Amino acid sequence: MKLVGGILALLLVACAAPDAPAQPEQPPVATPPIQVVSPVDPPPPATLSLNCAGAFTQGGVALCRTLPGAVINVDGVSSGIADAQGWAVIGFPRDHDAEAVVAASEPVRTDGVRQDVYRTVEGRYAIAPRQFDIQRVDGLPQQTVTPTDPEVIARIQREAAVKQQGWNSYADIEGFLDGFIIPVEGGRVSGTWGNQRVLNGVPASPHFGYDIAAPAGTPIRAPAAGVVTLAQPDMHYEGGLVFIDHGQNLITMYLHMSRLDVQVGDRVEQGQGIGAVGSSGRATGPHLCWRMKWRDRQLDPSVALQGLSAARAALISAN
Repeated sequence: MKLVGGILALLLVACAAPDAPAQPEQPPVATPPIQVVSPVDPPPPATLSLNCAGAFTQGGVALCRTLPGAVINVDGVSSGIADAQGWAVIGFPRDHDAEAVVAASEPVRTDGVRQDVYRTVEGRYAIAPRQFDIQRVDGLPQQTVTPTDPEVIARIQREAAVKQQGWNSYADIEGFLDGFIIPVEGGRVSGTWGNQRVLNGVPASPHFGYDIAAPAGTPIRAPAAGVVTLAQPDMHYEGGLVFIDHGQNLITMYLHMSRLDVQVGDRVEQGQGIGAVGSSGRATGPHLCWRMKWRDRQLDPSVALQGLSAARAALISAN
């Protein structure tokens, strides 16, 4: 089976929260890692098969288990290979249609010689539609909405290249298997994923973040284990910005941070502190804009809070 190449990367556009009263930044708070006891997985399949479970919805994320090393294809797009335990992450964008086609393939061998032919198993999954609101945010600095200053435009272009490097990570880890926890405790949801944005009266791209309003200085925890692939304290749109790769190019992002407690290359555990809530960059009040991306598909991180842990449990039970 011929596999289609990867899709072009999208540039990250930062989010903004509705106005919130200014809060003095709180002193750093110790955030010890949460101890995670992982279930024991059964052995991976010894022959080609495919089982998937998770959040089959627009913006959703799911897990599949198949033959280790099997080539994964989602909706006709090459989407990596299953890891050494047969696990593969998949995701569905905001505008996904009613059905997803997921395939796993292995090369056919004759007398031990690999042929240019693949054996394939396929699954078809209904994708639930979602309704998205229109959200209007006013009072933003205009150069963060429709920049015209040549120096600002040049800065945005430089920062786009830095972000692309962070997105290009493919860490050989399985942080996604432990599921996700909320990165800010006790906050208020001030913006949901997928809404159409109107910024200072100008229609903008959909909001690909999940906003949690909290006082400046509130600790931000890693929702799952991973490797830090970007840590920048002062980006034009995003302000303080951190990326974490949880394995298989499943990247989460943390915007508008007032303090960064990690640097590129750090390995973090689920629940470990990575920094603090702020209002840097394009924001009107202190909040965390939490994002998720998989192979150039923008996903809803709030869906992963239940979707990934439930998916692993379902696949272990099915096995």
